[in-house]
Amino acid sequence: MPVEFSLSRDQEMLRDSVREFAQSVLKPKAAEIDRTREFPRDNWKRCAEMGLTGMMVPEEWGGAGIDAVSYVLAIEEVSRACASTGVILSVNNSLVCGPLLAFGNDDQKTRYLRPHAQGERIGAYCLTEPNSGSDSAALRTRAVKKGDRYVLSGNKVFVTNGVAADTFLVYATIDPALKHKGITAFLVERAFKGVRTGKEERKLGITASGSVEIVLEDCEVPAANRLGAEGEGFKIAMATLDGGRIGIAAQSLGIGQAALDEALAYSRTREAFGKPIAELQAIQWKLADMALEIEAARLLTWRAAWVRQTKGRCTSEASMAKLFASEACNRAAKEALQIHGGYGYITEYTVERLYRDARITEIYEGTSEIQRLVIAKTLLKDGGA
Repeated sequence: MPVEFSLSRDQEMLRDSVREFAQSVLKPKAAEIDRTREFPRDNWKRCAEMGLTGMMVPEEWGGAGIDAVSYVLAIEEVSRACASTGVILSVNNSLVCGPLLAFGNDDQKTRYLRPHAQGERIGAYCLTEPNSGSDSAALRTRAVKKGDRYVLSGNKVFVTNGVAADTFLVYATIDPALKHKGITAFLVERAFKGVRTGKEERKLGITASGSVEIVLEDCEVPAANRLGAEGEGFKIAMATLDGGRIGIAAQSLGIGQAALDEALAYSRTREAFGKPIAELQAIQWKLADMALEIEAARLLTWRAAWVRQTKGRCTSEASMAKLFASEACNRAAKEALQIHGGYGYITEYTVERLYRDARITEIYEGTSEIQRLVIAKTLLKDGGA
């Protein structure tokens, strides 16, 4: 990455355009969709009109054709206004369009990538199971080949977008004895017989992202809907998660920046001991630490996106960005609530929602503990810096 890295004029224009859209269209609805927990279909439609549903997909396949750094700029700005909408977009972009573009054939790209990139269809990612989270190689969903079809049976949980998705990227094993070498990826439509929505997750934060259990009961999937070769699913999943982690790092930036925004505004107007609390050193140090960590996280995230764009593989960089950004986000949300005092604990104040939204960023797309393992493994394999 260039030492004197800076955004291009096009990237700045895109960031500013998405910021204006997010602040004027998405932010005014954020508290209400958090309260109702309803999937924001209107937000999805408006984002599709803005070209945000298939950002890194080439124009020939219906996408916006922007670079990876521009993508994280957009996800940050959307998440700064509405974190639920931010993760909805991140999943469709990173976890559905991403693997379709990288591993799909032309027929799959025509049938699935194009409509997902254009926002005509909503995508979801089905990897996690009730007894298989961080250890994804231990998944139990089975795929049995029968002629020109596969029959899938199993349960997937915590499926973001699951309540509204038209297409599910499902990982199943053709033989549990093969462990990760048996995992295979499939494109499963909601309309397929044997697909149903199970339990809806009632979550602490990011309440409107439509997270549900997806149940597959002898679901017949055409062999033409297998993504990649048999046994290639684990490789697809791991490659896909690199991009997904960059997306969550960008979401973390948005939530963290929003927390800093709220803390700054409140500290300038709230008075104590005869002056705005922004003039108190204790508050100033909190604000300074928040700004420092968010900016450091932003640079790590931009770097990971740049490496992905220029070199392809970015496993360590993505884990570093996701780890640092998610933890910085949580610290920022905590301090923003603390600066608000008792008011920060009341639902009418935005920081209460940001505090809840921040927590998941250290968990999904790989926990902080998993990110540290990934980084350490890379260090030990490469012999250090």
